[in-house]
Amino acid sequence: MITITLPDKSQRTFETPPTGLDIAKSISEGFAATCVAMKANSRLKDISASIDEDSDVVFLTTRDEEALEIMRHSAAHVMAQAVLALYPKAKLTIGPVIEGGFYYDFDMQPLSEDDFARIEDEMRRIVNLKLPITRQEMSKEKALALYAGEPYKREIVEQLEDSTVSVYAQEGFFDLCRGPHVPHTGFVKAFKLMKVSGAYWRGDSSKAQLQRIYGTAFFDKKELKKYLDFLEEAKKRDHRKWGQRLDLFSFHEEAPGMPFFHANGMAVWNALLDYWRHEHRAAGYVETKTPLLLQKSLWVKSGHWENYRENMYTSVIDEVEYAIKPMNCPGGMLLYASGHHSYKDLPLRSAEIGFVHRHELSGVLSGLFRVRAFHQDDAHIFMTPEQMESEILGVLHLVERIYSTFGLGFHLELSTRPEKSIGTDAHWERATKGLTDALAAYGHDYKINEGDGAFYGPKIDIHIKDAIGRTWQCATVQLDMSLPERFDLYYIGPDNEKHRPIMIHRVIYGSVERFFGILVEHFAGRFPLWMAPVQASVLAMNDSIVPYAAKVRDRLAQQGLRAELDDRAESINKKVRDAQLKAVPLMLTIGEKEKENNTLALRTLDGKVRYNMNWDSFMDKVLAHIAKRGIEPDPFGEE
Repeated sequence: MITITLPDKSQRTFETPPTGLDIAKSISEGFAATCVAMKANSRLKDISASIDEDSDVVFLTTRDEEALEIMRHSAAHVMAQAVLALYPKAKLTIGPVIEGGFYYDFDMQPLSEDDFARIEDEMRRIVNLKLPITRQEMSKEKALALYAGEPYKREIVEQLEDSTVSVYAQEGFFDLCRGPHVPHTGFVKAFKLMKVSGAYWRGDSSKAQLQRIYGTAFFDKKELKKYLDFLEEAKKRDHRKWGQRLDLFSFHEEAPGMPFFHANGMAVWNALLDYWRHEHRAAGYVETKTPLLLQKSLWVKSGHWENYRENMYTSVIDEVEYAIKPMNCPGGMLLYASGHHSYKDLPLRSAEIGFVHRHELSGVLSGLFRVRAFHQDDAHIFMTPEQMESEILGVLHLVERIYSTFGLGFHLELSTRPEKSIGTDAHWERATKGLTDALAAYGHDYKINEGDGAFYGPKIDIHIKDAIGRTWQCATVQLDMSLPERFDLYYIGPDNEKHRPIMIHRVIYGSVERFFGILVEHFAGRFPLWMAPVQASVLAMNDSIVPYAAKVRDRLAQQGLRAELDDRAESINKKVRDAQLKAVPLMLTIGEKEKENNTLALRTLDGKVRYNMNWDSFMDKVLAHIAKRGIEPDPFGEE
């Protein structure tokens, strides 16, 4: 007898080992039809697998996120089967699930998106047949014989340490895979091929260049449409397009991965940093600055030379090896060590907008989101053990306050000790407990990522959520007991003896460049008034009014507004349209009436027009909105 315990603690008994499908059908036929896979005693299995011992079973249905990943992996197999049917000379490599979909790499003739319709038609044929997807276990020798004409699959098999391999079959198509997979191809109900690009086998440019076909898949067409609409909206918000449109930043081949910020971009940049400094002063931080270039000996002491060397730029000066800093921490250690500290001085909160460089492969560079040169809004907090919880809480509250200013929601994730790390077991246990205690006191739910901490300590990662629901990991709070040990940092305690401080590394914006790009897309280029690169555009109705309009522009500038004058010989409609395209929050049309009455005619991005505005009331409203850093671009929006 086999006893199966379900999540609600109810039990089913079977005289012979049941398959997952047998168990699902014992609940109901309708339920079984939605089951994609199962977990038996926490092990992920195909729904067709037999269970030969008493087990706790959880079913993954078409409603589960994990089931979606399984189905997308099956969709990659369906696509591979379709490609082979249409292009028999193509050679298979691998086809993993990625965020938002899947891809498969083929050694074959070059493809374009024009070929997608044909491939999708063949995929639909395979899906409509509802072909069973079955798992087969076989020896490596048999697998090598099966893939006699597939050199890449043979290479994978030869490198496997296990004596047996698993292969999934659907009709006459076989693919080397660990699984699990959906029961049949009919589960791949809604799919779309997205793009094709080149990719090297094993990521090695000396090896064959492959055709990588990307796709996505969902359990129903509504979800697919929703996702495609989301992608279209994200495309409209692309920060690279807005960067060009608003004249914010650019990239040049003379400095790949290193952004150039234009005057408009610097206006936004300075607004971000002014706000950052305001909040940090209020939270008791002091601002510091450390050098860009530091000797190798420092990086050896910090552990970065051993653990991060491949990402660092180096140079030799006077026969001494140096590295451009990839992070600010070691410089912060030297700053702390340069003075004498009592327990009365702690906590010491030291913050730095540090310019760092990291070598990233050219293929992963992506606008402001992945660069080689960037600024971190780093801070290092040195504290006593008794101050650990309150300081972590202080950082979390500061994060919450800053993100709310931009209208960003967030969630928390706790990452524990990775396989590659420094420090003692006792240090890691104490640091991890410090973070979990602070999270408990903070009272927000969080997810645990086992083994994903920094090499020197566990961390809390804060993932923000933007206006269209995308998440981005920006802020992090890392607890470190190892670097203070390595740098022999200490403070004098109340017992007049030396004690080792505990240290927090933390960022809030993260990479300022990346946060900048996120905000461009979050606001779709329509920045809040206090951040907007051009806050007001003065539009002269005709040439004769230009001298007066220039005085209006100057008056706005004297009040601290970033204002520009459009004195082109264009129609007022053209000027308004151009200002709207640049997402200027305040558009002031100036004609003879406004000059004669000393009033303003205001147009805002929502299309509203307000005439005969009084100067003083206008300025009071605008300056108050900027001072409180209101989230809307229009200070009159609440009227």
